Amino acid sequence: MKVNAKLKGKAAALAAIAFAVTASSGVQASSEAVYLQGKASVAVQAVSGTKEALTGFVPLRKVAQTLGAKVSWKQTDQAVTLLHGDQTIVIRAGDDTAEVNGKAVRLDKPARMADGSMYISLSMLNEWFGTNARWQSDTSSLAFDQKDYAGKASSFIYYLFNGGKEEGVQLLNANMKPILPEEAFDFIGAQYPSVYGSPVRILTSSVQANEVHTNVTMVYETDKTPLQITVRFDGDGMIDDLDIQAAAGTAPYTKPAYDTGLYTEKEVVVGEGTFALPGTLTLPQGNGPHPAVILVHGSGPHDRDSTIGGTKVFKDLAAGLASNGIAVLRYEKVTKEHTFKISAQPQFTLKQESVDDTLQAVKLLAASADIDSKRIFVAGHSQGGYVMPTLLDLDKEHAIAGAILLSAPSENLTAVIVEQQTEALARMRELKLPEEQLAAQQQAVAAWTGIVEQVNDKSYSADNLPPAFPLQPAYYWFEQRDFDPAALAKKQTTPMLILQGENDWQVTMNQYEGWKKELAARSNVQFKSYPNVNHLLAEYKALSIGMEYGQPASVSGQIVKDMAEWIGEAAK
Repeated sequence: MKVNAKLKGKAAALAAIAFAVTASSGVQASSEAVYLQGKASVAVQAVSGTKEALTGFVPLRKVAQTLGAKVSWKQTDQAVTLLHGDQTIVIRAGDDTAEVNGKAVRLDKPARMADGSMYISLSMLNEWFGTNARWQSDTSSLAFDQKDYAGKASSFIYYLFNGGKEEGVQLLNANMKPILPEEAFDFIGAQYPSVYGSPVRILTSSVQANEVHTNVTMVYETDKTPLQITVRFDGDGMIDDLDIQAAAGTAPYTKPAYDTGLYTEKEVVVGEGTFALPGTLTLPQGNGPHPAVILVHGSGPHDRDSTIGGTKVFKDLAAGLASNGIAVLRYEKVTKEHTFKISAQPQFTLKQESVDDTLQAVKLLAASADIDSKRIFVAGHSQGGYVMPTLLDLDKEHAIAGAILLSAPSENLTAVIVEQQTEALARMRELKLPEEQLAAQQQAVAAWTGIVEQVNDKSYSADNLPPAFPLQPAYYWFEQRDFDPAALAKKQTTPMLILQGENDWQVTMNQYEGWKKELAARSNVQFKSYPNVNHLLAEYKALSIGMEYGQPASVSGQIVKDMAEWIGEAAK
């Protein structure tokens, strides 16, 4: 099918933005739509060519691949091997048993050969793969129950990467259909494998529900590197969003010493409608109402725990503060929970990314009987601290009692990015890293310097964006080009606590000194820095360049203590 230029351009833009969503910048976007109601099941064309003589059987290769298996054929043995998760399944035509991880398992019907292809009972594939697909012989298609999330998720990914656009679109709800039209399937199937690799088989799969979505997270083997894909379903069992990114290794979470466990946690929803966010409210023991803190994420599509490598920054803060009598609200960032819907909005802003949801969280806490509405604080990490002056400026009802900035930039984001890359290079030289690594970092400094020069070129603006700007959506960068957080904070009166790690290469001590200089005349701002603390607020005695992020670590107990004491004093 020929794709017209307009639709092809839209699909290309979508793919570029979706790629940026999973990168470190965390720049994304949004759209509005109406949920598709009343769909009890979805029928999607998955296979064809079933012979009438094979009633009750389905084509093994096509159906198994659609459900996430890798399929190979050994002619000499007349055997098919399926690899799915931790299972190796060998099936031979005519045998009434299959080998599953080397053990014989009886089949309900022996597999058959027809026209050089093997056919098998669908019930066996469902049993092995944890799905509940049904075969529709009149349309040569698979149908899925509303809650067969695993079957629909794996099938959708197969369609997305293997030309099944008509089938895949049928699994999308009304929010997603404008974002992933058939033409977008064409583009993703052609371009994503060059970045991520082609999905070959499911390595792991899990289904987890929150207050907004039921999420199927699958890690795929590819011809490049493992790929993690999360497919998010709405309450009607239709796909409402998805997230595609390179799979990262997971480090075991280590409970910090200051986590007493003397608290309870309950699920909440921040906001409502298309972009509602699931969250966790951590409540101290004892009767309320309690003072409370809302945690605001740094850049990138973070989960509610702010999981970065081996550290869960927000989970630690919630446990530590709740152990000190302070309630904590943390939630999935909008760019994490609604990745593709956000990526479809070309005029997405920093305010939409980090401010709007925080204001909704303030309203949620103010209406809670467990929370003292006059003692609601906000704490922002990295970019979350950078937006704090904007948040306070938009808090027209003065519902926020105080703000905590954790490793927060005081200058415009463009200046911070160049400084960050330059600092990384200096530290790499101090550590005497290999020349090839230094050369690569020098290239990164040059590349970011060029991008920032383009952003600061006054011939361009949010209303006159440069063509082919490398960071999408370009509007995001130009809309906030002139934002000066410290200058705005200088005019404000809300109490602030500014904390900074001295071993932080991403937000350097220069940014901390910027806050001190600009806010020197304010009497209700306190400052403190920590000699060994890195950007993840964890103690690290060696020189940090981020290599330690993958190791288990906890937020500094001294930071938790200082936050709790400041909140206690400010709450008075």
